[in-house]
Amino acid sequence: MEIIVDFPGGSRVDAHFGNFTVPTDQPPMASAPTPFAVFLSSIGTCAGIYVLGFCRQRNIPTDGIRIAQRIHSNPMTGMVEKIDLEIQVPTSFPDKYRDSLIRSAELCAVKKHLENPPQFEITTTKVELA
Repeated sequence: MEIIVDFPGGSRVDAHFGNFTVPTDQPPMASAPTPFAVFLSSIGTCAGIYVLGFCRQRNIPTDGIRIAQRIHSNPMTGMVEKIDLEIQVPTSFPDKYRDSLIRSAELCAVKKHLENPPQFEITTTKVELA
């Protein structure tokens, strides 16, 4: 997979892949979320994909189901130390599936990559401007 990142103006930095564009920006005049907010939101939305799939396979309605993601940062370093994902289900959700619902969210590929991070290699290349 290749993602192309460009700089459309101001403090905007956008990522393009497939037919999608993910805009990002920086405060104070942000017109889009920050790259870090997009990164963090990918954790909860990825878990959500697995929760949605779990429910669909069992014909369980997803009305009223949501995930509350809470970020805990170290006040000294500003680094994220813990992320809580709370799957909130309505009272009508079958109790027998609650543990399985958690296990499905734990399959999230973003979470798995954070637990076993990739190596990074950063280089520069000169290209002709069109």
